Amino acid sequence: MPQPGEGPPKPSAEDSFLDLLVETLEGLDGVARARFLRQFFRTIAQIDLTEAESSEYWTRILHWRRELASSTGRNISLRTAMVDVLSSSSSLRVPVLVEYDEFKKLQINAATDALTGLYNRRLFDEYLDKELNRAKRYGQQLAVVILDLHKLKEVNDRFGHLQGDHVLQIAATTLRTTLRAADFAFRIGGDEFALLLPETDAEQAVTLCRRVRAEYENQIRPLKMDVGVTLDFGVAVHPTDGDQKAALLGVADERLYALKHSTRTERVVPIEPPGQAPAPQPPRATPSPPGPTVVREAPERPERRRWERVSLGGTKARAVFADGQKTAKVLDLSYGGVALLVDSDTELPEQFNAVLHVPILPPVRVMLRKVTSQRAESGRLRLGCAFIS
Repeated sequence: MPQPGEGPPKPSAEDSFLDLLVETLEGLDGVARARFLRQFFRTIAQIDLTEAESSEYWTRILHWRRELASSTGRNISLRTAMVDVLSSSSSLRVPVLVEYDEFKKLQINAATDALTGLYNRRLFDEYLDKELNRAKRYGQQLAVVILDLHKLKEVNDRFGHLQGDHVLQIAATTLRTTLRAADFAFRIGGDEFALLLPETDAEQAVTLCRRVRAEYENQIRPLKMDVGVTLDFGVAVHPTDGDQKAALLGVADERLYALKHSTRTERVVPIEPPGQAPAPQPPRATPSPPGPTVVREAPERPERRRWERVSLGGTKARAVFADGQKTAKVLDLSYGGVALLVDSDTELPEQFNAVLHVPILPPVRVMLRKVTSQRAESGRLRLGCAFIS
């Protein structure tokens, strides 16, 4: 065991950073690596190479570093090998390589979104692969979240793109301040964000997303825009929803679509775990003019729907009945109840238990009461059910 004061000198911050750069570039595909290296050589040595030439120089530098280390029997810094190769090719015009802070800035620019400061799509793909492999290796859960900034286009059209950029930046700030230390946030498209939540189950992920959405709505309220700007989200969890990258992204997108394209008013329809139905509110009294009180019987009319519905027709939402043998498709969901599509020969009592498997929510056990029954075009029955305690 080496004693204090013995052994090779500690590498400088610049050399350590260059070693980190080598490891990072190994994980990039060829096109992204070549694009980065072209800018890299332009920054450190003020030489303008093509992407192909940049990749070739990088390969020669790494090869020459290995040869020097083999011949001398000691570690060779990447900076030494770089200066040797560039000097021997008469390409190095600047004798001093860029400082550490400039290297760091270059790497950050290649990995982050310029507007929001979050990691970009390339880093999302890379981190998802790494975190998914880690979750598989240690038998852990991993939640993948896709978020969509609802009505960003309307903000751009009505208030201008500067305001649109502002609401995007507020979303990024909200993510940074609300997420946990172990979580990752990315901007993966114009109005799309993504989260990676290691060791997180569906219920925890949905709770976190609701907290992010609520905080975001609080942050944009001072802007006083009469636009229902909010964050829609879709959650998928390994291994419950799949163990492959494409499968998880597909499930998250599907659940995002179910929320984004649901029936909604000016603002997003909140989705809460089904529970006790809210108590009916007494009718509001209508002031009458002075004089004798006249009681008029109100004409009969269909009862108005009291809660907004979230359409689940395009999803795999289902209800499993108490016996575990029969299931029904869930057509829509609201605060007050759920609509089911059942086979015509399905016999259910007026009140019955079921487990709802609905996008965004973990499985929820509920008690339902039949309210309406209609024959569907397929010959099956559409049951409107209310939640009861």
